[in-house]
Parts: sequence; structure tokens; C-alpha cells
Amino acid sequence: MELIKLEKPEKLIDENNIRVDGRKLNDLRPIKMEVGVLPKANGSAYVEMGGNKILASVYGPREVHPRHLAESNKAVFRCLYRMATFSVDERKSPAPSRRENELSMVIGQALEPAIFLNYYPKTMIECTILVIQADGGTRCASINAASLALADAGIAMRGLVSAVAIGKADGKLIVDLNNVEDQFGEGDLPIAILYPLKEVSLIQFDGILTNEEFQQCINLAYDACEIIFNKQIEALHKRYSKEIIEKDNKKEA
Repeated sequence: MELIKLEKPEKLIDENNIRVDGRKLNDLRPIKMEVGVLPKANGSAYVEMGGNKILASVYGPREVHPRHLAESNKAVFRCLYRMATFSVDERKSPAPSRRENELSMVIGQALEPAIFLNYYPKTMIECTILVIQADGGTRCASINAASLALADAGIAMRGLVSAVAIGKADGKLIVDLNNVEDQFGEGDLPIAILYPLKEVSLIQFDGILTNEEFQQCINLAYDACEIIFNKQIEALHKRYSKEIIEKDNKKEA
């Protein structure tokens, strides 16, 4: 079978500041968020950001196995990030890759500051993330999905974590990189922000930026993450307002 490889376009941004997928420089890709999609999980969420399709589930707080891993004063938070074999153009090996293990750790570190782990001593909270389809920025989309799944599970949290990648292409700063921009751009800056506290819980960088460009990227990330946060809140309201209405209707009946 012939493998599909990305080809670098002649320009990532045209003379009218329009990107390869038709967006303006500061535009986010279309976002879809749904909560409570897996009835057998304690909490779950499905998120689409552009071509990314992410499913996140949460189990816990539950007993820790093996027991010697338990913490006496807080819960153990474990995050597992995996990509489906069919999620990318070139079929991925089903075995966990080094990148997946690294992103499991990175995503877990971005989410942990939001959770009141001290409320659940001697227990484990486990978050599993499955990338069904990848289109650049999967770590940020996964953080958004996992944060929603934790909230759906009723885990006590300081807020929701919202994430986006800010980048640079053809010398211009852009918001929410797609796969082509991620591969052929000049910089990639994934940022996660804890809302409503507006605290940064993750920042990584690959590429070259001036000090001024870096500050502009931070400002762009705050603006974009606030939009994402509002969509997360909207997804939770949709899920639980519907549940309350259904309960009220049953009582009236």
C-alpha cells in the first residue's frame, strides 16, 4: 500500500493573510464539544477541533492497584494518551510510542493543577484519551477533552483547563495550527490555561520567536483559550440543563 505524505504548499499564508484552510490569522478551527458520551465511564467527553476527533474518559476516584502506589494525603492522577492506528495517514503501530508516553505525561501535568487531589487521599483518578483522528494540535484538543471529562465525572476542580497552539508561518503569528502548519511552520507554542483563574498550566515551544513575538503569542493564547473555555462551559450546561429538565418532567408526570 502506498503511504500518503504531506507536501509543503507553496505558501502557508497568501497575500490577503488567508491560511491554507481558509482561516484568518487569529481564527480558531471549528469546535464541537459533547459531554457524557460514554455511560459506563464516570465522566467522558468528545471534542472536535478542526480535523481532530478526541474521546476522553475518566474513572475514579477508585481504589489504587497495586496498593503501594497510593498516596496517603492525595489522589494519584494518571493520564493515558493513545492514538488509534487509523488516526493518521500512515497507519500507526498499535504499540504505544515514545511520543504517546511523553504526551501522556505532558497532558497529565497540564491538568493536575486544576484538580483538588487532596480531597481524595489513597485513591486513583484515571483519565484515558483516544485520538480517533489527528489533524495537528492533538495535545491541546486532548487537554480540552480531558478537562471536560473530569468535570463530567464530578471531580472537584479549581476550574477548567483550555488549550491551544499558537504558531508562526511565513513570518506571521497564527492561532490553532492545523497539521500542515504544524509540519511546515516556523514555530509551535502549545499553551494550556486554567480558567477562570487565568493561570498557565502548560507552555511548550518548538521553533524561533523574538521576545516581542513570544509575548504576542501569549496574548493570542489567552484570547483563544477564553473562547474555548466558553465552549466547554456551554457543553457542560447543555448536558446538565437537559438532565435537570428531564428529572423535572419525570416528577411532574
